[in-house]
Amino acid sequence: MTLLPIGVGLLFTALLLLGYALLATGGGGVPLDRRRPFPNQPDSQLTRFAGSAVGMVDGYFSQRKVRLFNREALEHAGLRLSQADFFVLLGAGALVGALAGLVVAGPLLSVLMVLLAPLVGHLLIGFLAGKRRAKFDEQLGDTLQLLAGGLRAGHSILRAIDAAATESQSPTSEEMRRVVTETSLGRDLLASLNDTAERMRNEDFVWIAQAIQINREVGGNLAEVLDQVNETIRERSEIKGHIKSLAAEGKFSAYILMAMPIGIVVMLMLVNPGYMNVMFTHPLGWTMIVASVILMVIGGLWMRKIIDLKF
Repeated sequence: MTLLPIGVGLLFTALLLLGYALLATGGGGVPLDRRRPFPNQPDSQLTRFAGSAVGMVDGYFSQRKVRLFNREALEHAGLRLSQADFFVLLGAGALVGALAGLVVAGPLLSVLMVLLAPLVGHLLIGFLAGKRRAKFDEQLGDTLQLLAGGLRAGHSILRAIDAAATESQSPTSEEMRRVVTETSLGRDLLASLNDTAERMRNEDFVWIAQAIQINREVGGNLAEVLDQVNETIRERSEIKGHIKSLAAEGKFSAYILMAMPIGIVVMLMLVNPGYMNVMFTHPLGWTMIVASVILMVIGGLWMRKIIDLKF
């Protein structure tokens, strides 16, 4: 019986120690190495070299107005890079291509890879810009629904655009946020919307800007106007989809006709390598090759003009 009070006292002491350990607010905090698990490490030599190259190119461009791969073109493509950054990346790609061409086929291919680097950069920017504009066009119907919903909720047109920028995905969110920022800095709303339509090359967005401008001048229910514009745009998109599906057969036929001569030549060179030697050694053969390339380019552009419908 004498052990019972001792056990109760030990249990009570253990509970007090546990409570103190849980509730005590000591002065010590989290160790510095735990608060900063990733300390700032010095930049590598490659990073410093790239930064120096970008700085040199940027200093060169600051004294001259170079329009190739300028800020507007990079913004249209959705690239968050400066002109100097893109030129350094393009130069690095040209250097890698030149080394690969030198190893594979010699100096001629190496020089050709360097000369093709600006063309590849231009095509890449054009492809990214076209993809971004097509995505903006696909999101336009949802954007109009968000604008009309914001107006019905009692918001102003600028607040509705801000809400659309928050709820939308890229690139619509970026463009709408840019409109809000420019308008907040004092620019006219219609000018910002027209610039957006010009950047995106979207005729439907021009209608939206005109509808907003007319409503600002004469008044009325802008939400209903945007709903009618949205319905018109959706009908045009449906017609556009039918036209693309009907024109797909012509495009596929054009691709096959243009690839068939090249495929036949490659097949003959693989099956019988000496069969095509005359084409590459005789002047008449070179003349026929040049004439064939010119005719294929003319035919390709002609077929593209026929199946590229404007509406």
